[in-house]
Amino acid sequence: MARTVIDVSGLPTYAFGSRVTPWWGTFSFCLLEGTGFALGIGGYLYLAVTNTHWAKDAVPLNPFWSGLFTVVLVLSALPNFLIRRAAMRESLRSVRLLLLVMSAVGLVLVGLRIMEFSALPVRWSDNAYGSFVWLLLGLHGVHVLTDVADTLVLAVLMFTQHGRGKRFSDAEDNAFYWYFVVLSWLPLYGIVYWVPRL
Repeated sequence: MARTVIDVSGLPTYAFGSRVTPWWGTFSFCLLEGTGFALGIGGYLYLAVTNTHWAKDAVPLNPFWSGLFTVVLVLSALPNFLIRRAAMRESLRSVRLLLLVMSAVGLVLVGLRIMEFSALPVRWSDNAYGSFVWLLLGLHGVHVLTDVADTLVLAVLMFTQHGRGKRFSDAEDNAFYWYFVVLSWLPLYGIVYWVPRL
């Protein structure tokens, strides 16, 4: 019986977007983490409605550090978009520069989140309100921190001999995840900082 053999040596070893398995892993990760955020928000709102002491406990938080964090985070979508585009063009110089920019932006955001925590007028152990504030800010803060670490590692790799081929796909995937980090913060910001003022 004759066997059919196909020469696949000419096929690309990497691709971009939904044509590669890591993109689907990142997408699934976003769905799982988004569910975690939704559960946290649901718990927060449930206690706000059912707890008679919630209005007393829910001290309106100073929006200064969170406002700065939000502005920097939203503005970071522009260099993130440019990284994604440069990665798909496989422009090494642009990807290197933009990864350094995003690494710096990420470190600034981590610093702002630390300042935000230090300015909170409620401790995580004070009451249910404080627990949920710390949980939601901490949960998002971990997402920022892990993506910043990933961006830093990727930036270093792009300045080595590994900065070619599949690494461009990794940069594009990293940019895709950062959009989730940005978009997931906006409802959290509204709920944590503005709902208690209503």
